[in-house]
Amino acid sequence: MTVSHDHPQAELRTGWVERTCELLCEVALVVMIVLISAEVIGRTFFGVSFEMSDEIGAYLLVAITFLSLSVCVVKNAFHYVEFVQGRLSPAARVISLVFFDVLALGCSLIILWQLVRLEWISWNSGDVSASWLMTPLWLPRLSMPIGMLAMVITLTKATIVGVRRISVGRGHTS
Repeated sequence: MTVSHDHPQAELRTGWVERTCELLCEVALVVMIVLISAEVIGRTFFGVSFEMSDEIGAYLLVAITFLSLSVCVVKNAFHYVEFVQGRLSPAARVISLVFFDVLALGCSLIILWQLVRLEWISWNSGDVSASWLMTPLWLPRLSMPIGMLAMVITLTKATIVGVRRISVGRGHTS
């Protein structure tokens, strides 16, 4: 049994928050490719290592992970348990999806709170990486609360769309 992908997020429009996060992810990915390519070329042909590609690549990977969350929500790119959804009525399906969005929003708010605390502690402590770059750790960690805040904004929009959909009786799928 297949379920139509007429999910409440299907009505979500990609806003400036999601477009900005997507652009930042694209830039981070290009920087990672250039950095890793330069490292491979340097090691292969010149026997030289920049000794920073691993560190910066890891920071960029974390940034992409967190900044892509809101983009995945708005593009309906997450996995859903369709064998359960397929057994529900269309109205119950929409209600369960909105319930999941509310639950995800609550969890995201808790994670955002903890990430803001981590960022504040990193800023106040002056921690730096244990490498020759000595990167202030608040800087690469900044992408985590920013990405989670974007996720909270997008989940809030998704929840509003879902609640409106329920309230006007459009819980049916086509």
